[in-house]
Amino acid sequence: MKTTVNFSNFCDAFHKAGRDNNFSYDGKRALFDYLEEMEQSTGEELELDVIALCCDFAENHTDDIVTGHDIDTTDMDDDEKREALREYLQTNTFLVGETPTGFIYAAF
Repeated sequence: MKTTVNFSNFCDAFHKAGRDNNFSYDGKRALFDYLEEMEQSTGEELELDVIALCCDFAENHTDDIVTGHDIDTTDMDDDEKREALREYLQTNTFLVGETPTGFIYAAF
């Protein structure tokens, strides 16, 4: 038996699992949209497992990504920094989406 999950249910599941702060509202929206798109493109239904999603994906602020991955953004303005981070994440992991302050990506 399957239950269709809308975005509100998706957010509620994070809250119920005590993982409400793992992703911002915008981050949850980007992750939800990505997962829905994956279901549509593969034809496979996914099971909502909040803990697995928190292990498999991360959301970080741009400055935290720069520091955590030792990316040189010296003399870059904000747009150039975001573009450099976007390219870095697309090359080194899987970029799920962006928020106004950061990125959601596969955490591997």
